[in-house]
Amino acid sequence: MTQFTIASFNVKNLIGPDQEYYRFQSYTPEEYAWKEDWLAEQINALNADIIGFQEIFDETSLKDTIARADRYGVANNAESLPGQDKRYRHRAIFNHLEYHDYAQASLAFAPNVHDGDPGQRRPGVAILSRLGFAEEPQIIQVLDQPLDIPFKTFGSDDGGFFRIQQLSRPILKARVPVGGQIVTVFNCHLKSKLGEFITPEGASHPDEADLTNYDPVGRALGAARAAMRRMAEASVLRGAIVAELNQGRPVMVLGDFNDSENAVSSEIISGEKPFKNYAWMLRHDAKHRADRYTDAENTKITEAIENARLHSAERLFVRKSLRDMVYTSAFGGHYESIDQILMSRHFIPDWSGHIGHMEYFSVLNDHLTDGSHPEAPYNKLASDHGQIMATITLKGGA
Repeated sequence: MTQFTIASFNVKNLIGPDQEYYRFQSYTPEEYAWKEDWLAEQINALNADIIGFQEIFDETSLKDTIARADRYGVANNAESLPGQDKRYRHRAIFNHLEYHDYAQASLAFAPNVHDGDPGQRRPGVAILSRLGFAEEPQIIQVLDQPLDIPFKTFGSDDGGFFRIQQLSRPILKARVPVGGQIVTVFNCHLKSKLGEFITPEGASHPDEADLTNYDPVGRALGAARAAMRRMAEASVLRGAIVAELNQGRPVMVLGDFNDSENAVSSEIISGEKPFKNYAWMLRHDAKHRADRYTDAENTKITEAIENARLHSAERLFVRKSLRDMVYTSAFGGHYESIDQILMSRHFIPDWSGHIGHMEYFSVLNDHLTDGSHPEAPYNKLASDHGQIMATITLKGGA
């Protein structure tokens, strides 16, 4: 059997010192050294074979952080692992304690097409893989054709449409070889819940940004824009996922969804959950009240939905462990999971065609503080997200 680990890590604004990423925001050399040190310790603790990173402004800083993690890992190995002269060196516990460096790992970085001048920077994403890549990773951000989402009014009139042609942040797709299989991995960072406001021509800022003239309706509309963009981006990602699944390829999706598992945008990405029995349901073209789908059609519909559906690693873990709460974000006293790992049914043991299963799911969230307090420890230098990791075991012979 082959086992591998896959993790998601929003690093929160990784960029070198004395570089203004957002307006008036930058790190001093001392702050950056602290941040790099903390991130390296977290990478060391994860020790994952595949890591999807979000909020990367600067590829060089990411490489430096990974190199620091390797230095820490090598030092920890020297202190913690028994030497070749110890008879007990092969015990399983030491396999889990050993850090495997990323010196020969592959790193793919997707810069953001919206990245601008100092103070107007926009972050990208990256995938780090000890297992390499089966082919050149692909970046999805500028769409070949605009995505138009048409609307209808409750009458027959045209209701207009919502269009996106570029995503707020890139989606990175990589095909990773593992245990005789090739797994398609998507790393994403969807549009945040921060309101999207429009700056009037000739103005220096949107009207809604002036909190001394608070505009609740305008700010609500900004939140609606952000939600629509996030769901449209989820739809683009869903299309890329289904294209892989239709080729019979195992898929894993990870990243910062900026929404909980049960949010509409997350459900767009994961796909529908099938109804218990479609033979109970009226047909789409029913001619009378008893005109329902047949048993054969029920089987066909259920299989079509299950084939395109993704499953939450967190949900599988909670069900397996009886643990009642996992969270990756804390703000204003509200704890939720907005970072997710989803997997196709290739990793669900209940499916006859599965190639493996999730052995364990872990989250590093002890550093999270209530973000409603601006001066809370770590709020600037550490990540404001928990890091999540799934341990996957492939079947023998894979």
